[in-house]
Amino acid sequence: MKRTLISVSPLLLGVAILLTGQGLQGTLLPVRANMEGFSTLAIGLMGGAYFFGFTLGCLRGSVLLGKVGHIRVFAAMTAVASAAPLFHGLWQEPWLWWVLRFVTGYCFAVLYVVIESWLNEQSTNETRGAVFSAYTLITLTVLAVGQQMLLLYDPAQFSLFAIASAIVSIAAIPVVLSVAPSPEHVENQPKLDLQRLFQISPAGAVGCLAAGLANGSFWALAPSFVFGFSADVSLAAWFMTAAVLGGAAGQWPLGLWSDRVDRRWVVAFAALVGMLMGLLLWQLYDQVTTMYLMILSAAWGAVAFPIYAVSVANANDNAGPDEYVMVSSGLLLMYGLGAIAGPFLSPLLMQWIGTGGLYLFTAAVHLALLGYTVYRISQRSKRVAMEHTQFSDSLASTQTASQIYEEELHDETGVGAGHARD
Repeated sequence: MKRTLISVSPLLLGVAILLTGQGLQGTLLPVRANMEGFSTLAIGLMGGAYFFGFTLGCLRGSVLLGKVGHIRVFAAMTAVASAAPLFHGLWQEPWLWWVLRFVTGYCFAVLYVVIESWLNEQSTNETRGAVFSAYTLITLTVLAVGQQMLLLYDPAQFSLFAIASAIVSIAAIPVVLSVAPSPEHVENQPKLDLQRLFQISPAGAVGCLAAGLANGSFWALAPSFVFGFSADVSLAAWFMTAAVLGGAAGQWPLGLWSDRVDRRWVVAFAALVGMLMGLLLWQLYDQVTTMYLMILSAAWGAVAFPIYAVSVANANDNAGPDEYVMVSSGLLLMYGLGAIAGPFLSPLLMQWIGTGGLYLFTAAVHLALLGYTVYRISQRSKRVAMEHTQFSDSLASTQTASQIYEEELHDETGVGAGHARD
């Protein structure tokens, strides 16, 4: 185990640096957009554009890998992704920022594919859980660190854009200089079949869609939510950080619980708590102290972020070995579609009832997910035998694409088949 972690440490270091820059950008751009007078809808469109590019990058990144290999693709995507923050800082035009966010989403998706497929090849069935657990911990931690870097300089100046660009550029160094063997590219691209996906696990597919709707809205508009009642930049940074750290704390206990019961009950529980926390944030965001606001944000993140991971695990329980790639790709597409639509829809509610409409929107999404999940459970006989695949942490809710390549390796080895139960 120790030897495996040492061998992938350059890649994990690259991840840490890369996602620090990502965390800074994710908070800086909505904050600066508010300062520039962008409308709530325009800011939401930036989030939708990012996830649109991200979804395409996840689905098409293997084409680039097959043509030029992992190292060259990583270097190229890093160069483009590091240039984007500079253009953001030079020109504050909504349409240009939409284009740049689309490009950034595409680049980061391909970068994640490179890193995660590399990690998969360096891991074994016995060490993969520990490697990806370390990956998850690093991801959520450095996203929080990047968000706190917003406090280093005035967001109205160019400095933070330059720092974000530099951090993303530096992330290439440990990866391209790594002595670990470059993984073989995936020759066969995943073939999407949404009809078959819904036959395998309708609850899993809807869970991923709901996670995209709620989490995509959060990533795009949470800073705007804070700016709706306070112009304190530090409050926006801490609010985002609290949600991310809450997600890190909730991921493992909910995942382990889902290994012991019907995973749909865990999704229903998370949706119920997420709905309640959303309603509290909607009603109390401008009436409670900063400490209580952070607690509510962390509690929301603790259940909202793991919904995708548990939904993915539930769907894979029902898939055969020859369906893992298709299922993983389809679930990522459902998440991406939700993450594209959420930042388009939630600003409409925010403009109608105020900034708290963001969390009223997420509460409505979680309520709909709760109702559908309970309905699906009621349609299934309690006598159906259940066998779980081992829960594996999914990072799509933190804007990565690990599931495609992790499950693709399962497909090649024939490991991880489960029995249908949805």
